[in-house]
Amino acid sequence: MADPQTLQRPIRELSPVAVINAAAYTAVDKAESDPTAAFAVNAQAPGYLARLCHSHELPLLQISTDYVFDGRQRTPYRETDPIAPLSVYGASKAAGEAAVRSLCPRHLILRTSWLYSMDGQTFLTTMVRLAGKRDELSVVGDQHGTPTWTHDLAAAILTILQRVLASNDEGLWGTYHLTSRGQTTWLGFATEIFRLAAAAGQATPRLKAIATADYAAAAPRPAYSVLDTSKIGATFGICLPTWQHSLAQCCAKSRPSASEEKVA
Repeated sequence: MADPQTLQRPIRELSPVAVINAAAYTAVDKAESDPTAAFAVNAQAPGYLARLCHSHELPLLQISTDYVFDGRQRTPYRETDPIAPLSVYGASKAAGEAAVRSLCPRHLILRTSWLYSMDGQTFLTTMVRLAGKRDELSVVGDQHGTPTWTHDLAAAILTILQRVLASNDEGLWGTYHLTSRGQTTWLGFATEIFRLAAAAGQATPRLKAIATADYAAAAPRPAYSVLDTSKIGATFGICLPTWQHSLAQCCAKSRPSASEEKVA
């Protein structure tokens, strides 16, 4: 991803009307001991891509993170609030934002948070996997944020790009926050995951709340990283469902239908 030649090839072959950069180094703890790799993917590559997009007159949409904030605030962060990342991961994403802003004027930076799906390694898939192996799970209960379903994020991105590509309004470019509605903790997120699982007849473990200080993580996390999404609502009319509603939809989509269960 950090190789400029690799970035140029799809631009030439696909002739896109816009570019979405969803690639990222997301191993938050590993980044503490491997900052070179984190900055290569999260900062240098977006810079290469931004320069390339500008030279081809293409808008660039960059996905960023709530971890650019330090979590000391206790009200939802706005786009204009100062950033102060605590971790290498957060610092690398902040550097990527800066590169995009400076090198590609026609950009959209979308900060989101706590992304999950039933694909890949996410908090949701980790909880589902561990549910079948543990009778009890310890989950951090003092970090506050907003779980956001990747399906909702993708749908919103399409809506945003359709709007900006059809408009000559230069004021639409810039930084936005985009998450589901509401907020919770990792413990609250896990509790809702297993409530839905239990309602579907699945076995669930007991949950034990622990403090961040008791969780031996290499990278510091913001204690509060809820994002204010009023700007994207006012500008694009986008208001995602509550995180509980989207989680239920995500889990329902992953369960086999009655006909599939009969075939199995």
